[in-house]
Amino acid sequence: MTENHVSGMEASAASVLKRAVELDQTGRFQESLVCYQEGIQLLIDAMKAVKDESKRGHYREKIKGYMDRAEHIKSHVNQMKEDGKYHEQMKISEDATGYSYEALFKPYISSAFTEVWVEDPYIRHTHQLYNFLRFCEMLLKAPCTVKTIHLLTSQDEANNSQQGSALSELKGSLSAEGVTLDLQYSSTIHDREIRFDNGWIIKIGRGLDYFKRPKHLPQ
Repeated sequence: MTENHVSGMEASAASVLKRAVELDQTGRFQESLVCYQEGIQLLIDAMKAVKDESKRGHYREKIKGYMDRAEHIKSHVNQMKEDGKYHEQMKISEDATGYSYEALFKPYISSAFTEVWVEDPYIRHTHQLYNFLRFCEMLLKAPCTVKTIHLLTSQDEANNSQQGSALSELKGSLSAEGVTLDLQYSSTIHDREIRFDNGWIIKIGRGLDYFKRPKHLPQ
C-alpha cells in the first residue's frame, strides 16, 4: 500500500473522528458512536498498512483512546435506555442537506433489528408514498434482517385508489424480498412515530415527509 493511500486513510479518519467528537460534545451520542466506530476502523486499517513500529505504536495509542470513549458512550446510552431517561433531539433547518433516511436512522439500527412500526397519517400523496418506499429500501439495505414493517396511516379520501394501488404494489415487492408489510388504516391517527424492535422510538414532527416536495411531482 502506498504512502499516499495511508495518508488518505489518515485524513478520512481524522475527518470522521472530528465529527464524532462534535456530536459527542452536543449530546448526540448514538450518531457520535457510529462515527467513532467508522473512524477507529480507518485507523486500524492505516496501522496495518505501516511497518514502522513507532508509527504503529502511535496508532495503537490513538485507537485505544477513541475505543475507550466509544465504550463509555455505549455504556452510558445503554444505562439511560434501561432507566427510560435517554433521548436525543435533532433540529433540521430549512433547506438543510445531509439528512437522508440512511443518515438519520442508521445510528438506531442494529443487527438484531427485525421489525418496525410506522405511524404516520400522511402516507397518501405521491411524494409521501415515494418517501415511504425510500424508507423501506433503506431498511432492506441496512445491516439488519428486517422481517416485518407495520404501517398505520390514514386513507386518502380524495384519491384512495392511487394510495391503495401504490401500497399494494409495494407490499408485493417487499414480499418478494421476504418482508411482510402489515398495512392498517385509521381515521383518528394524528401523531407520527417510528418504533424499532430494538427499543428505539423515533418521533419526527413531519414524519417521513420532512423533505421538500419536488415541484415536478403531483400531489
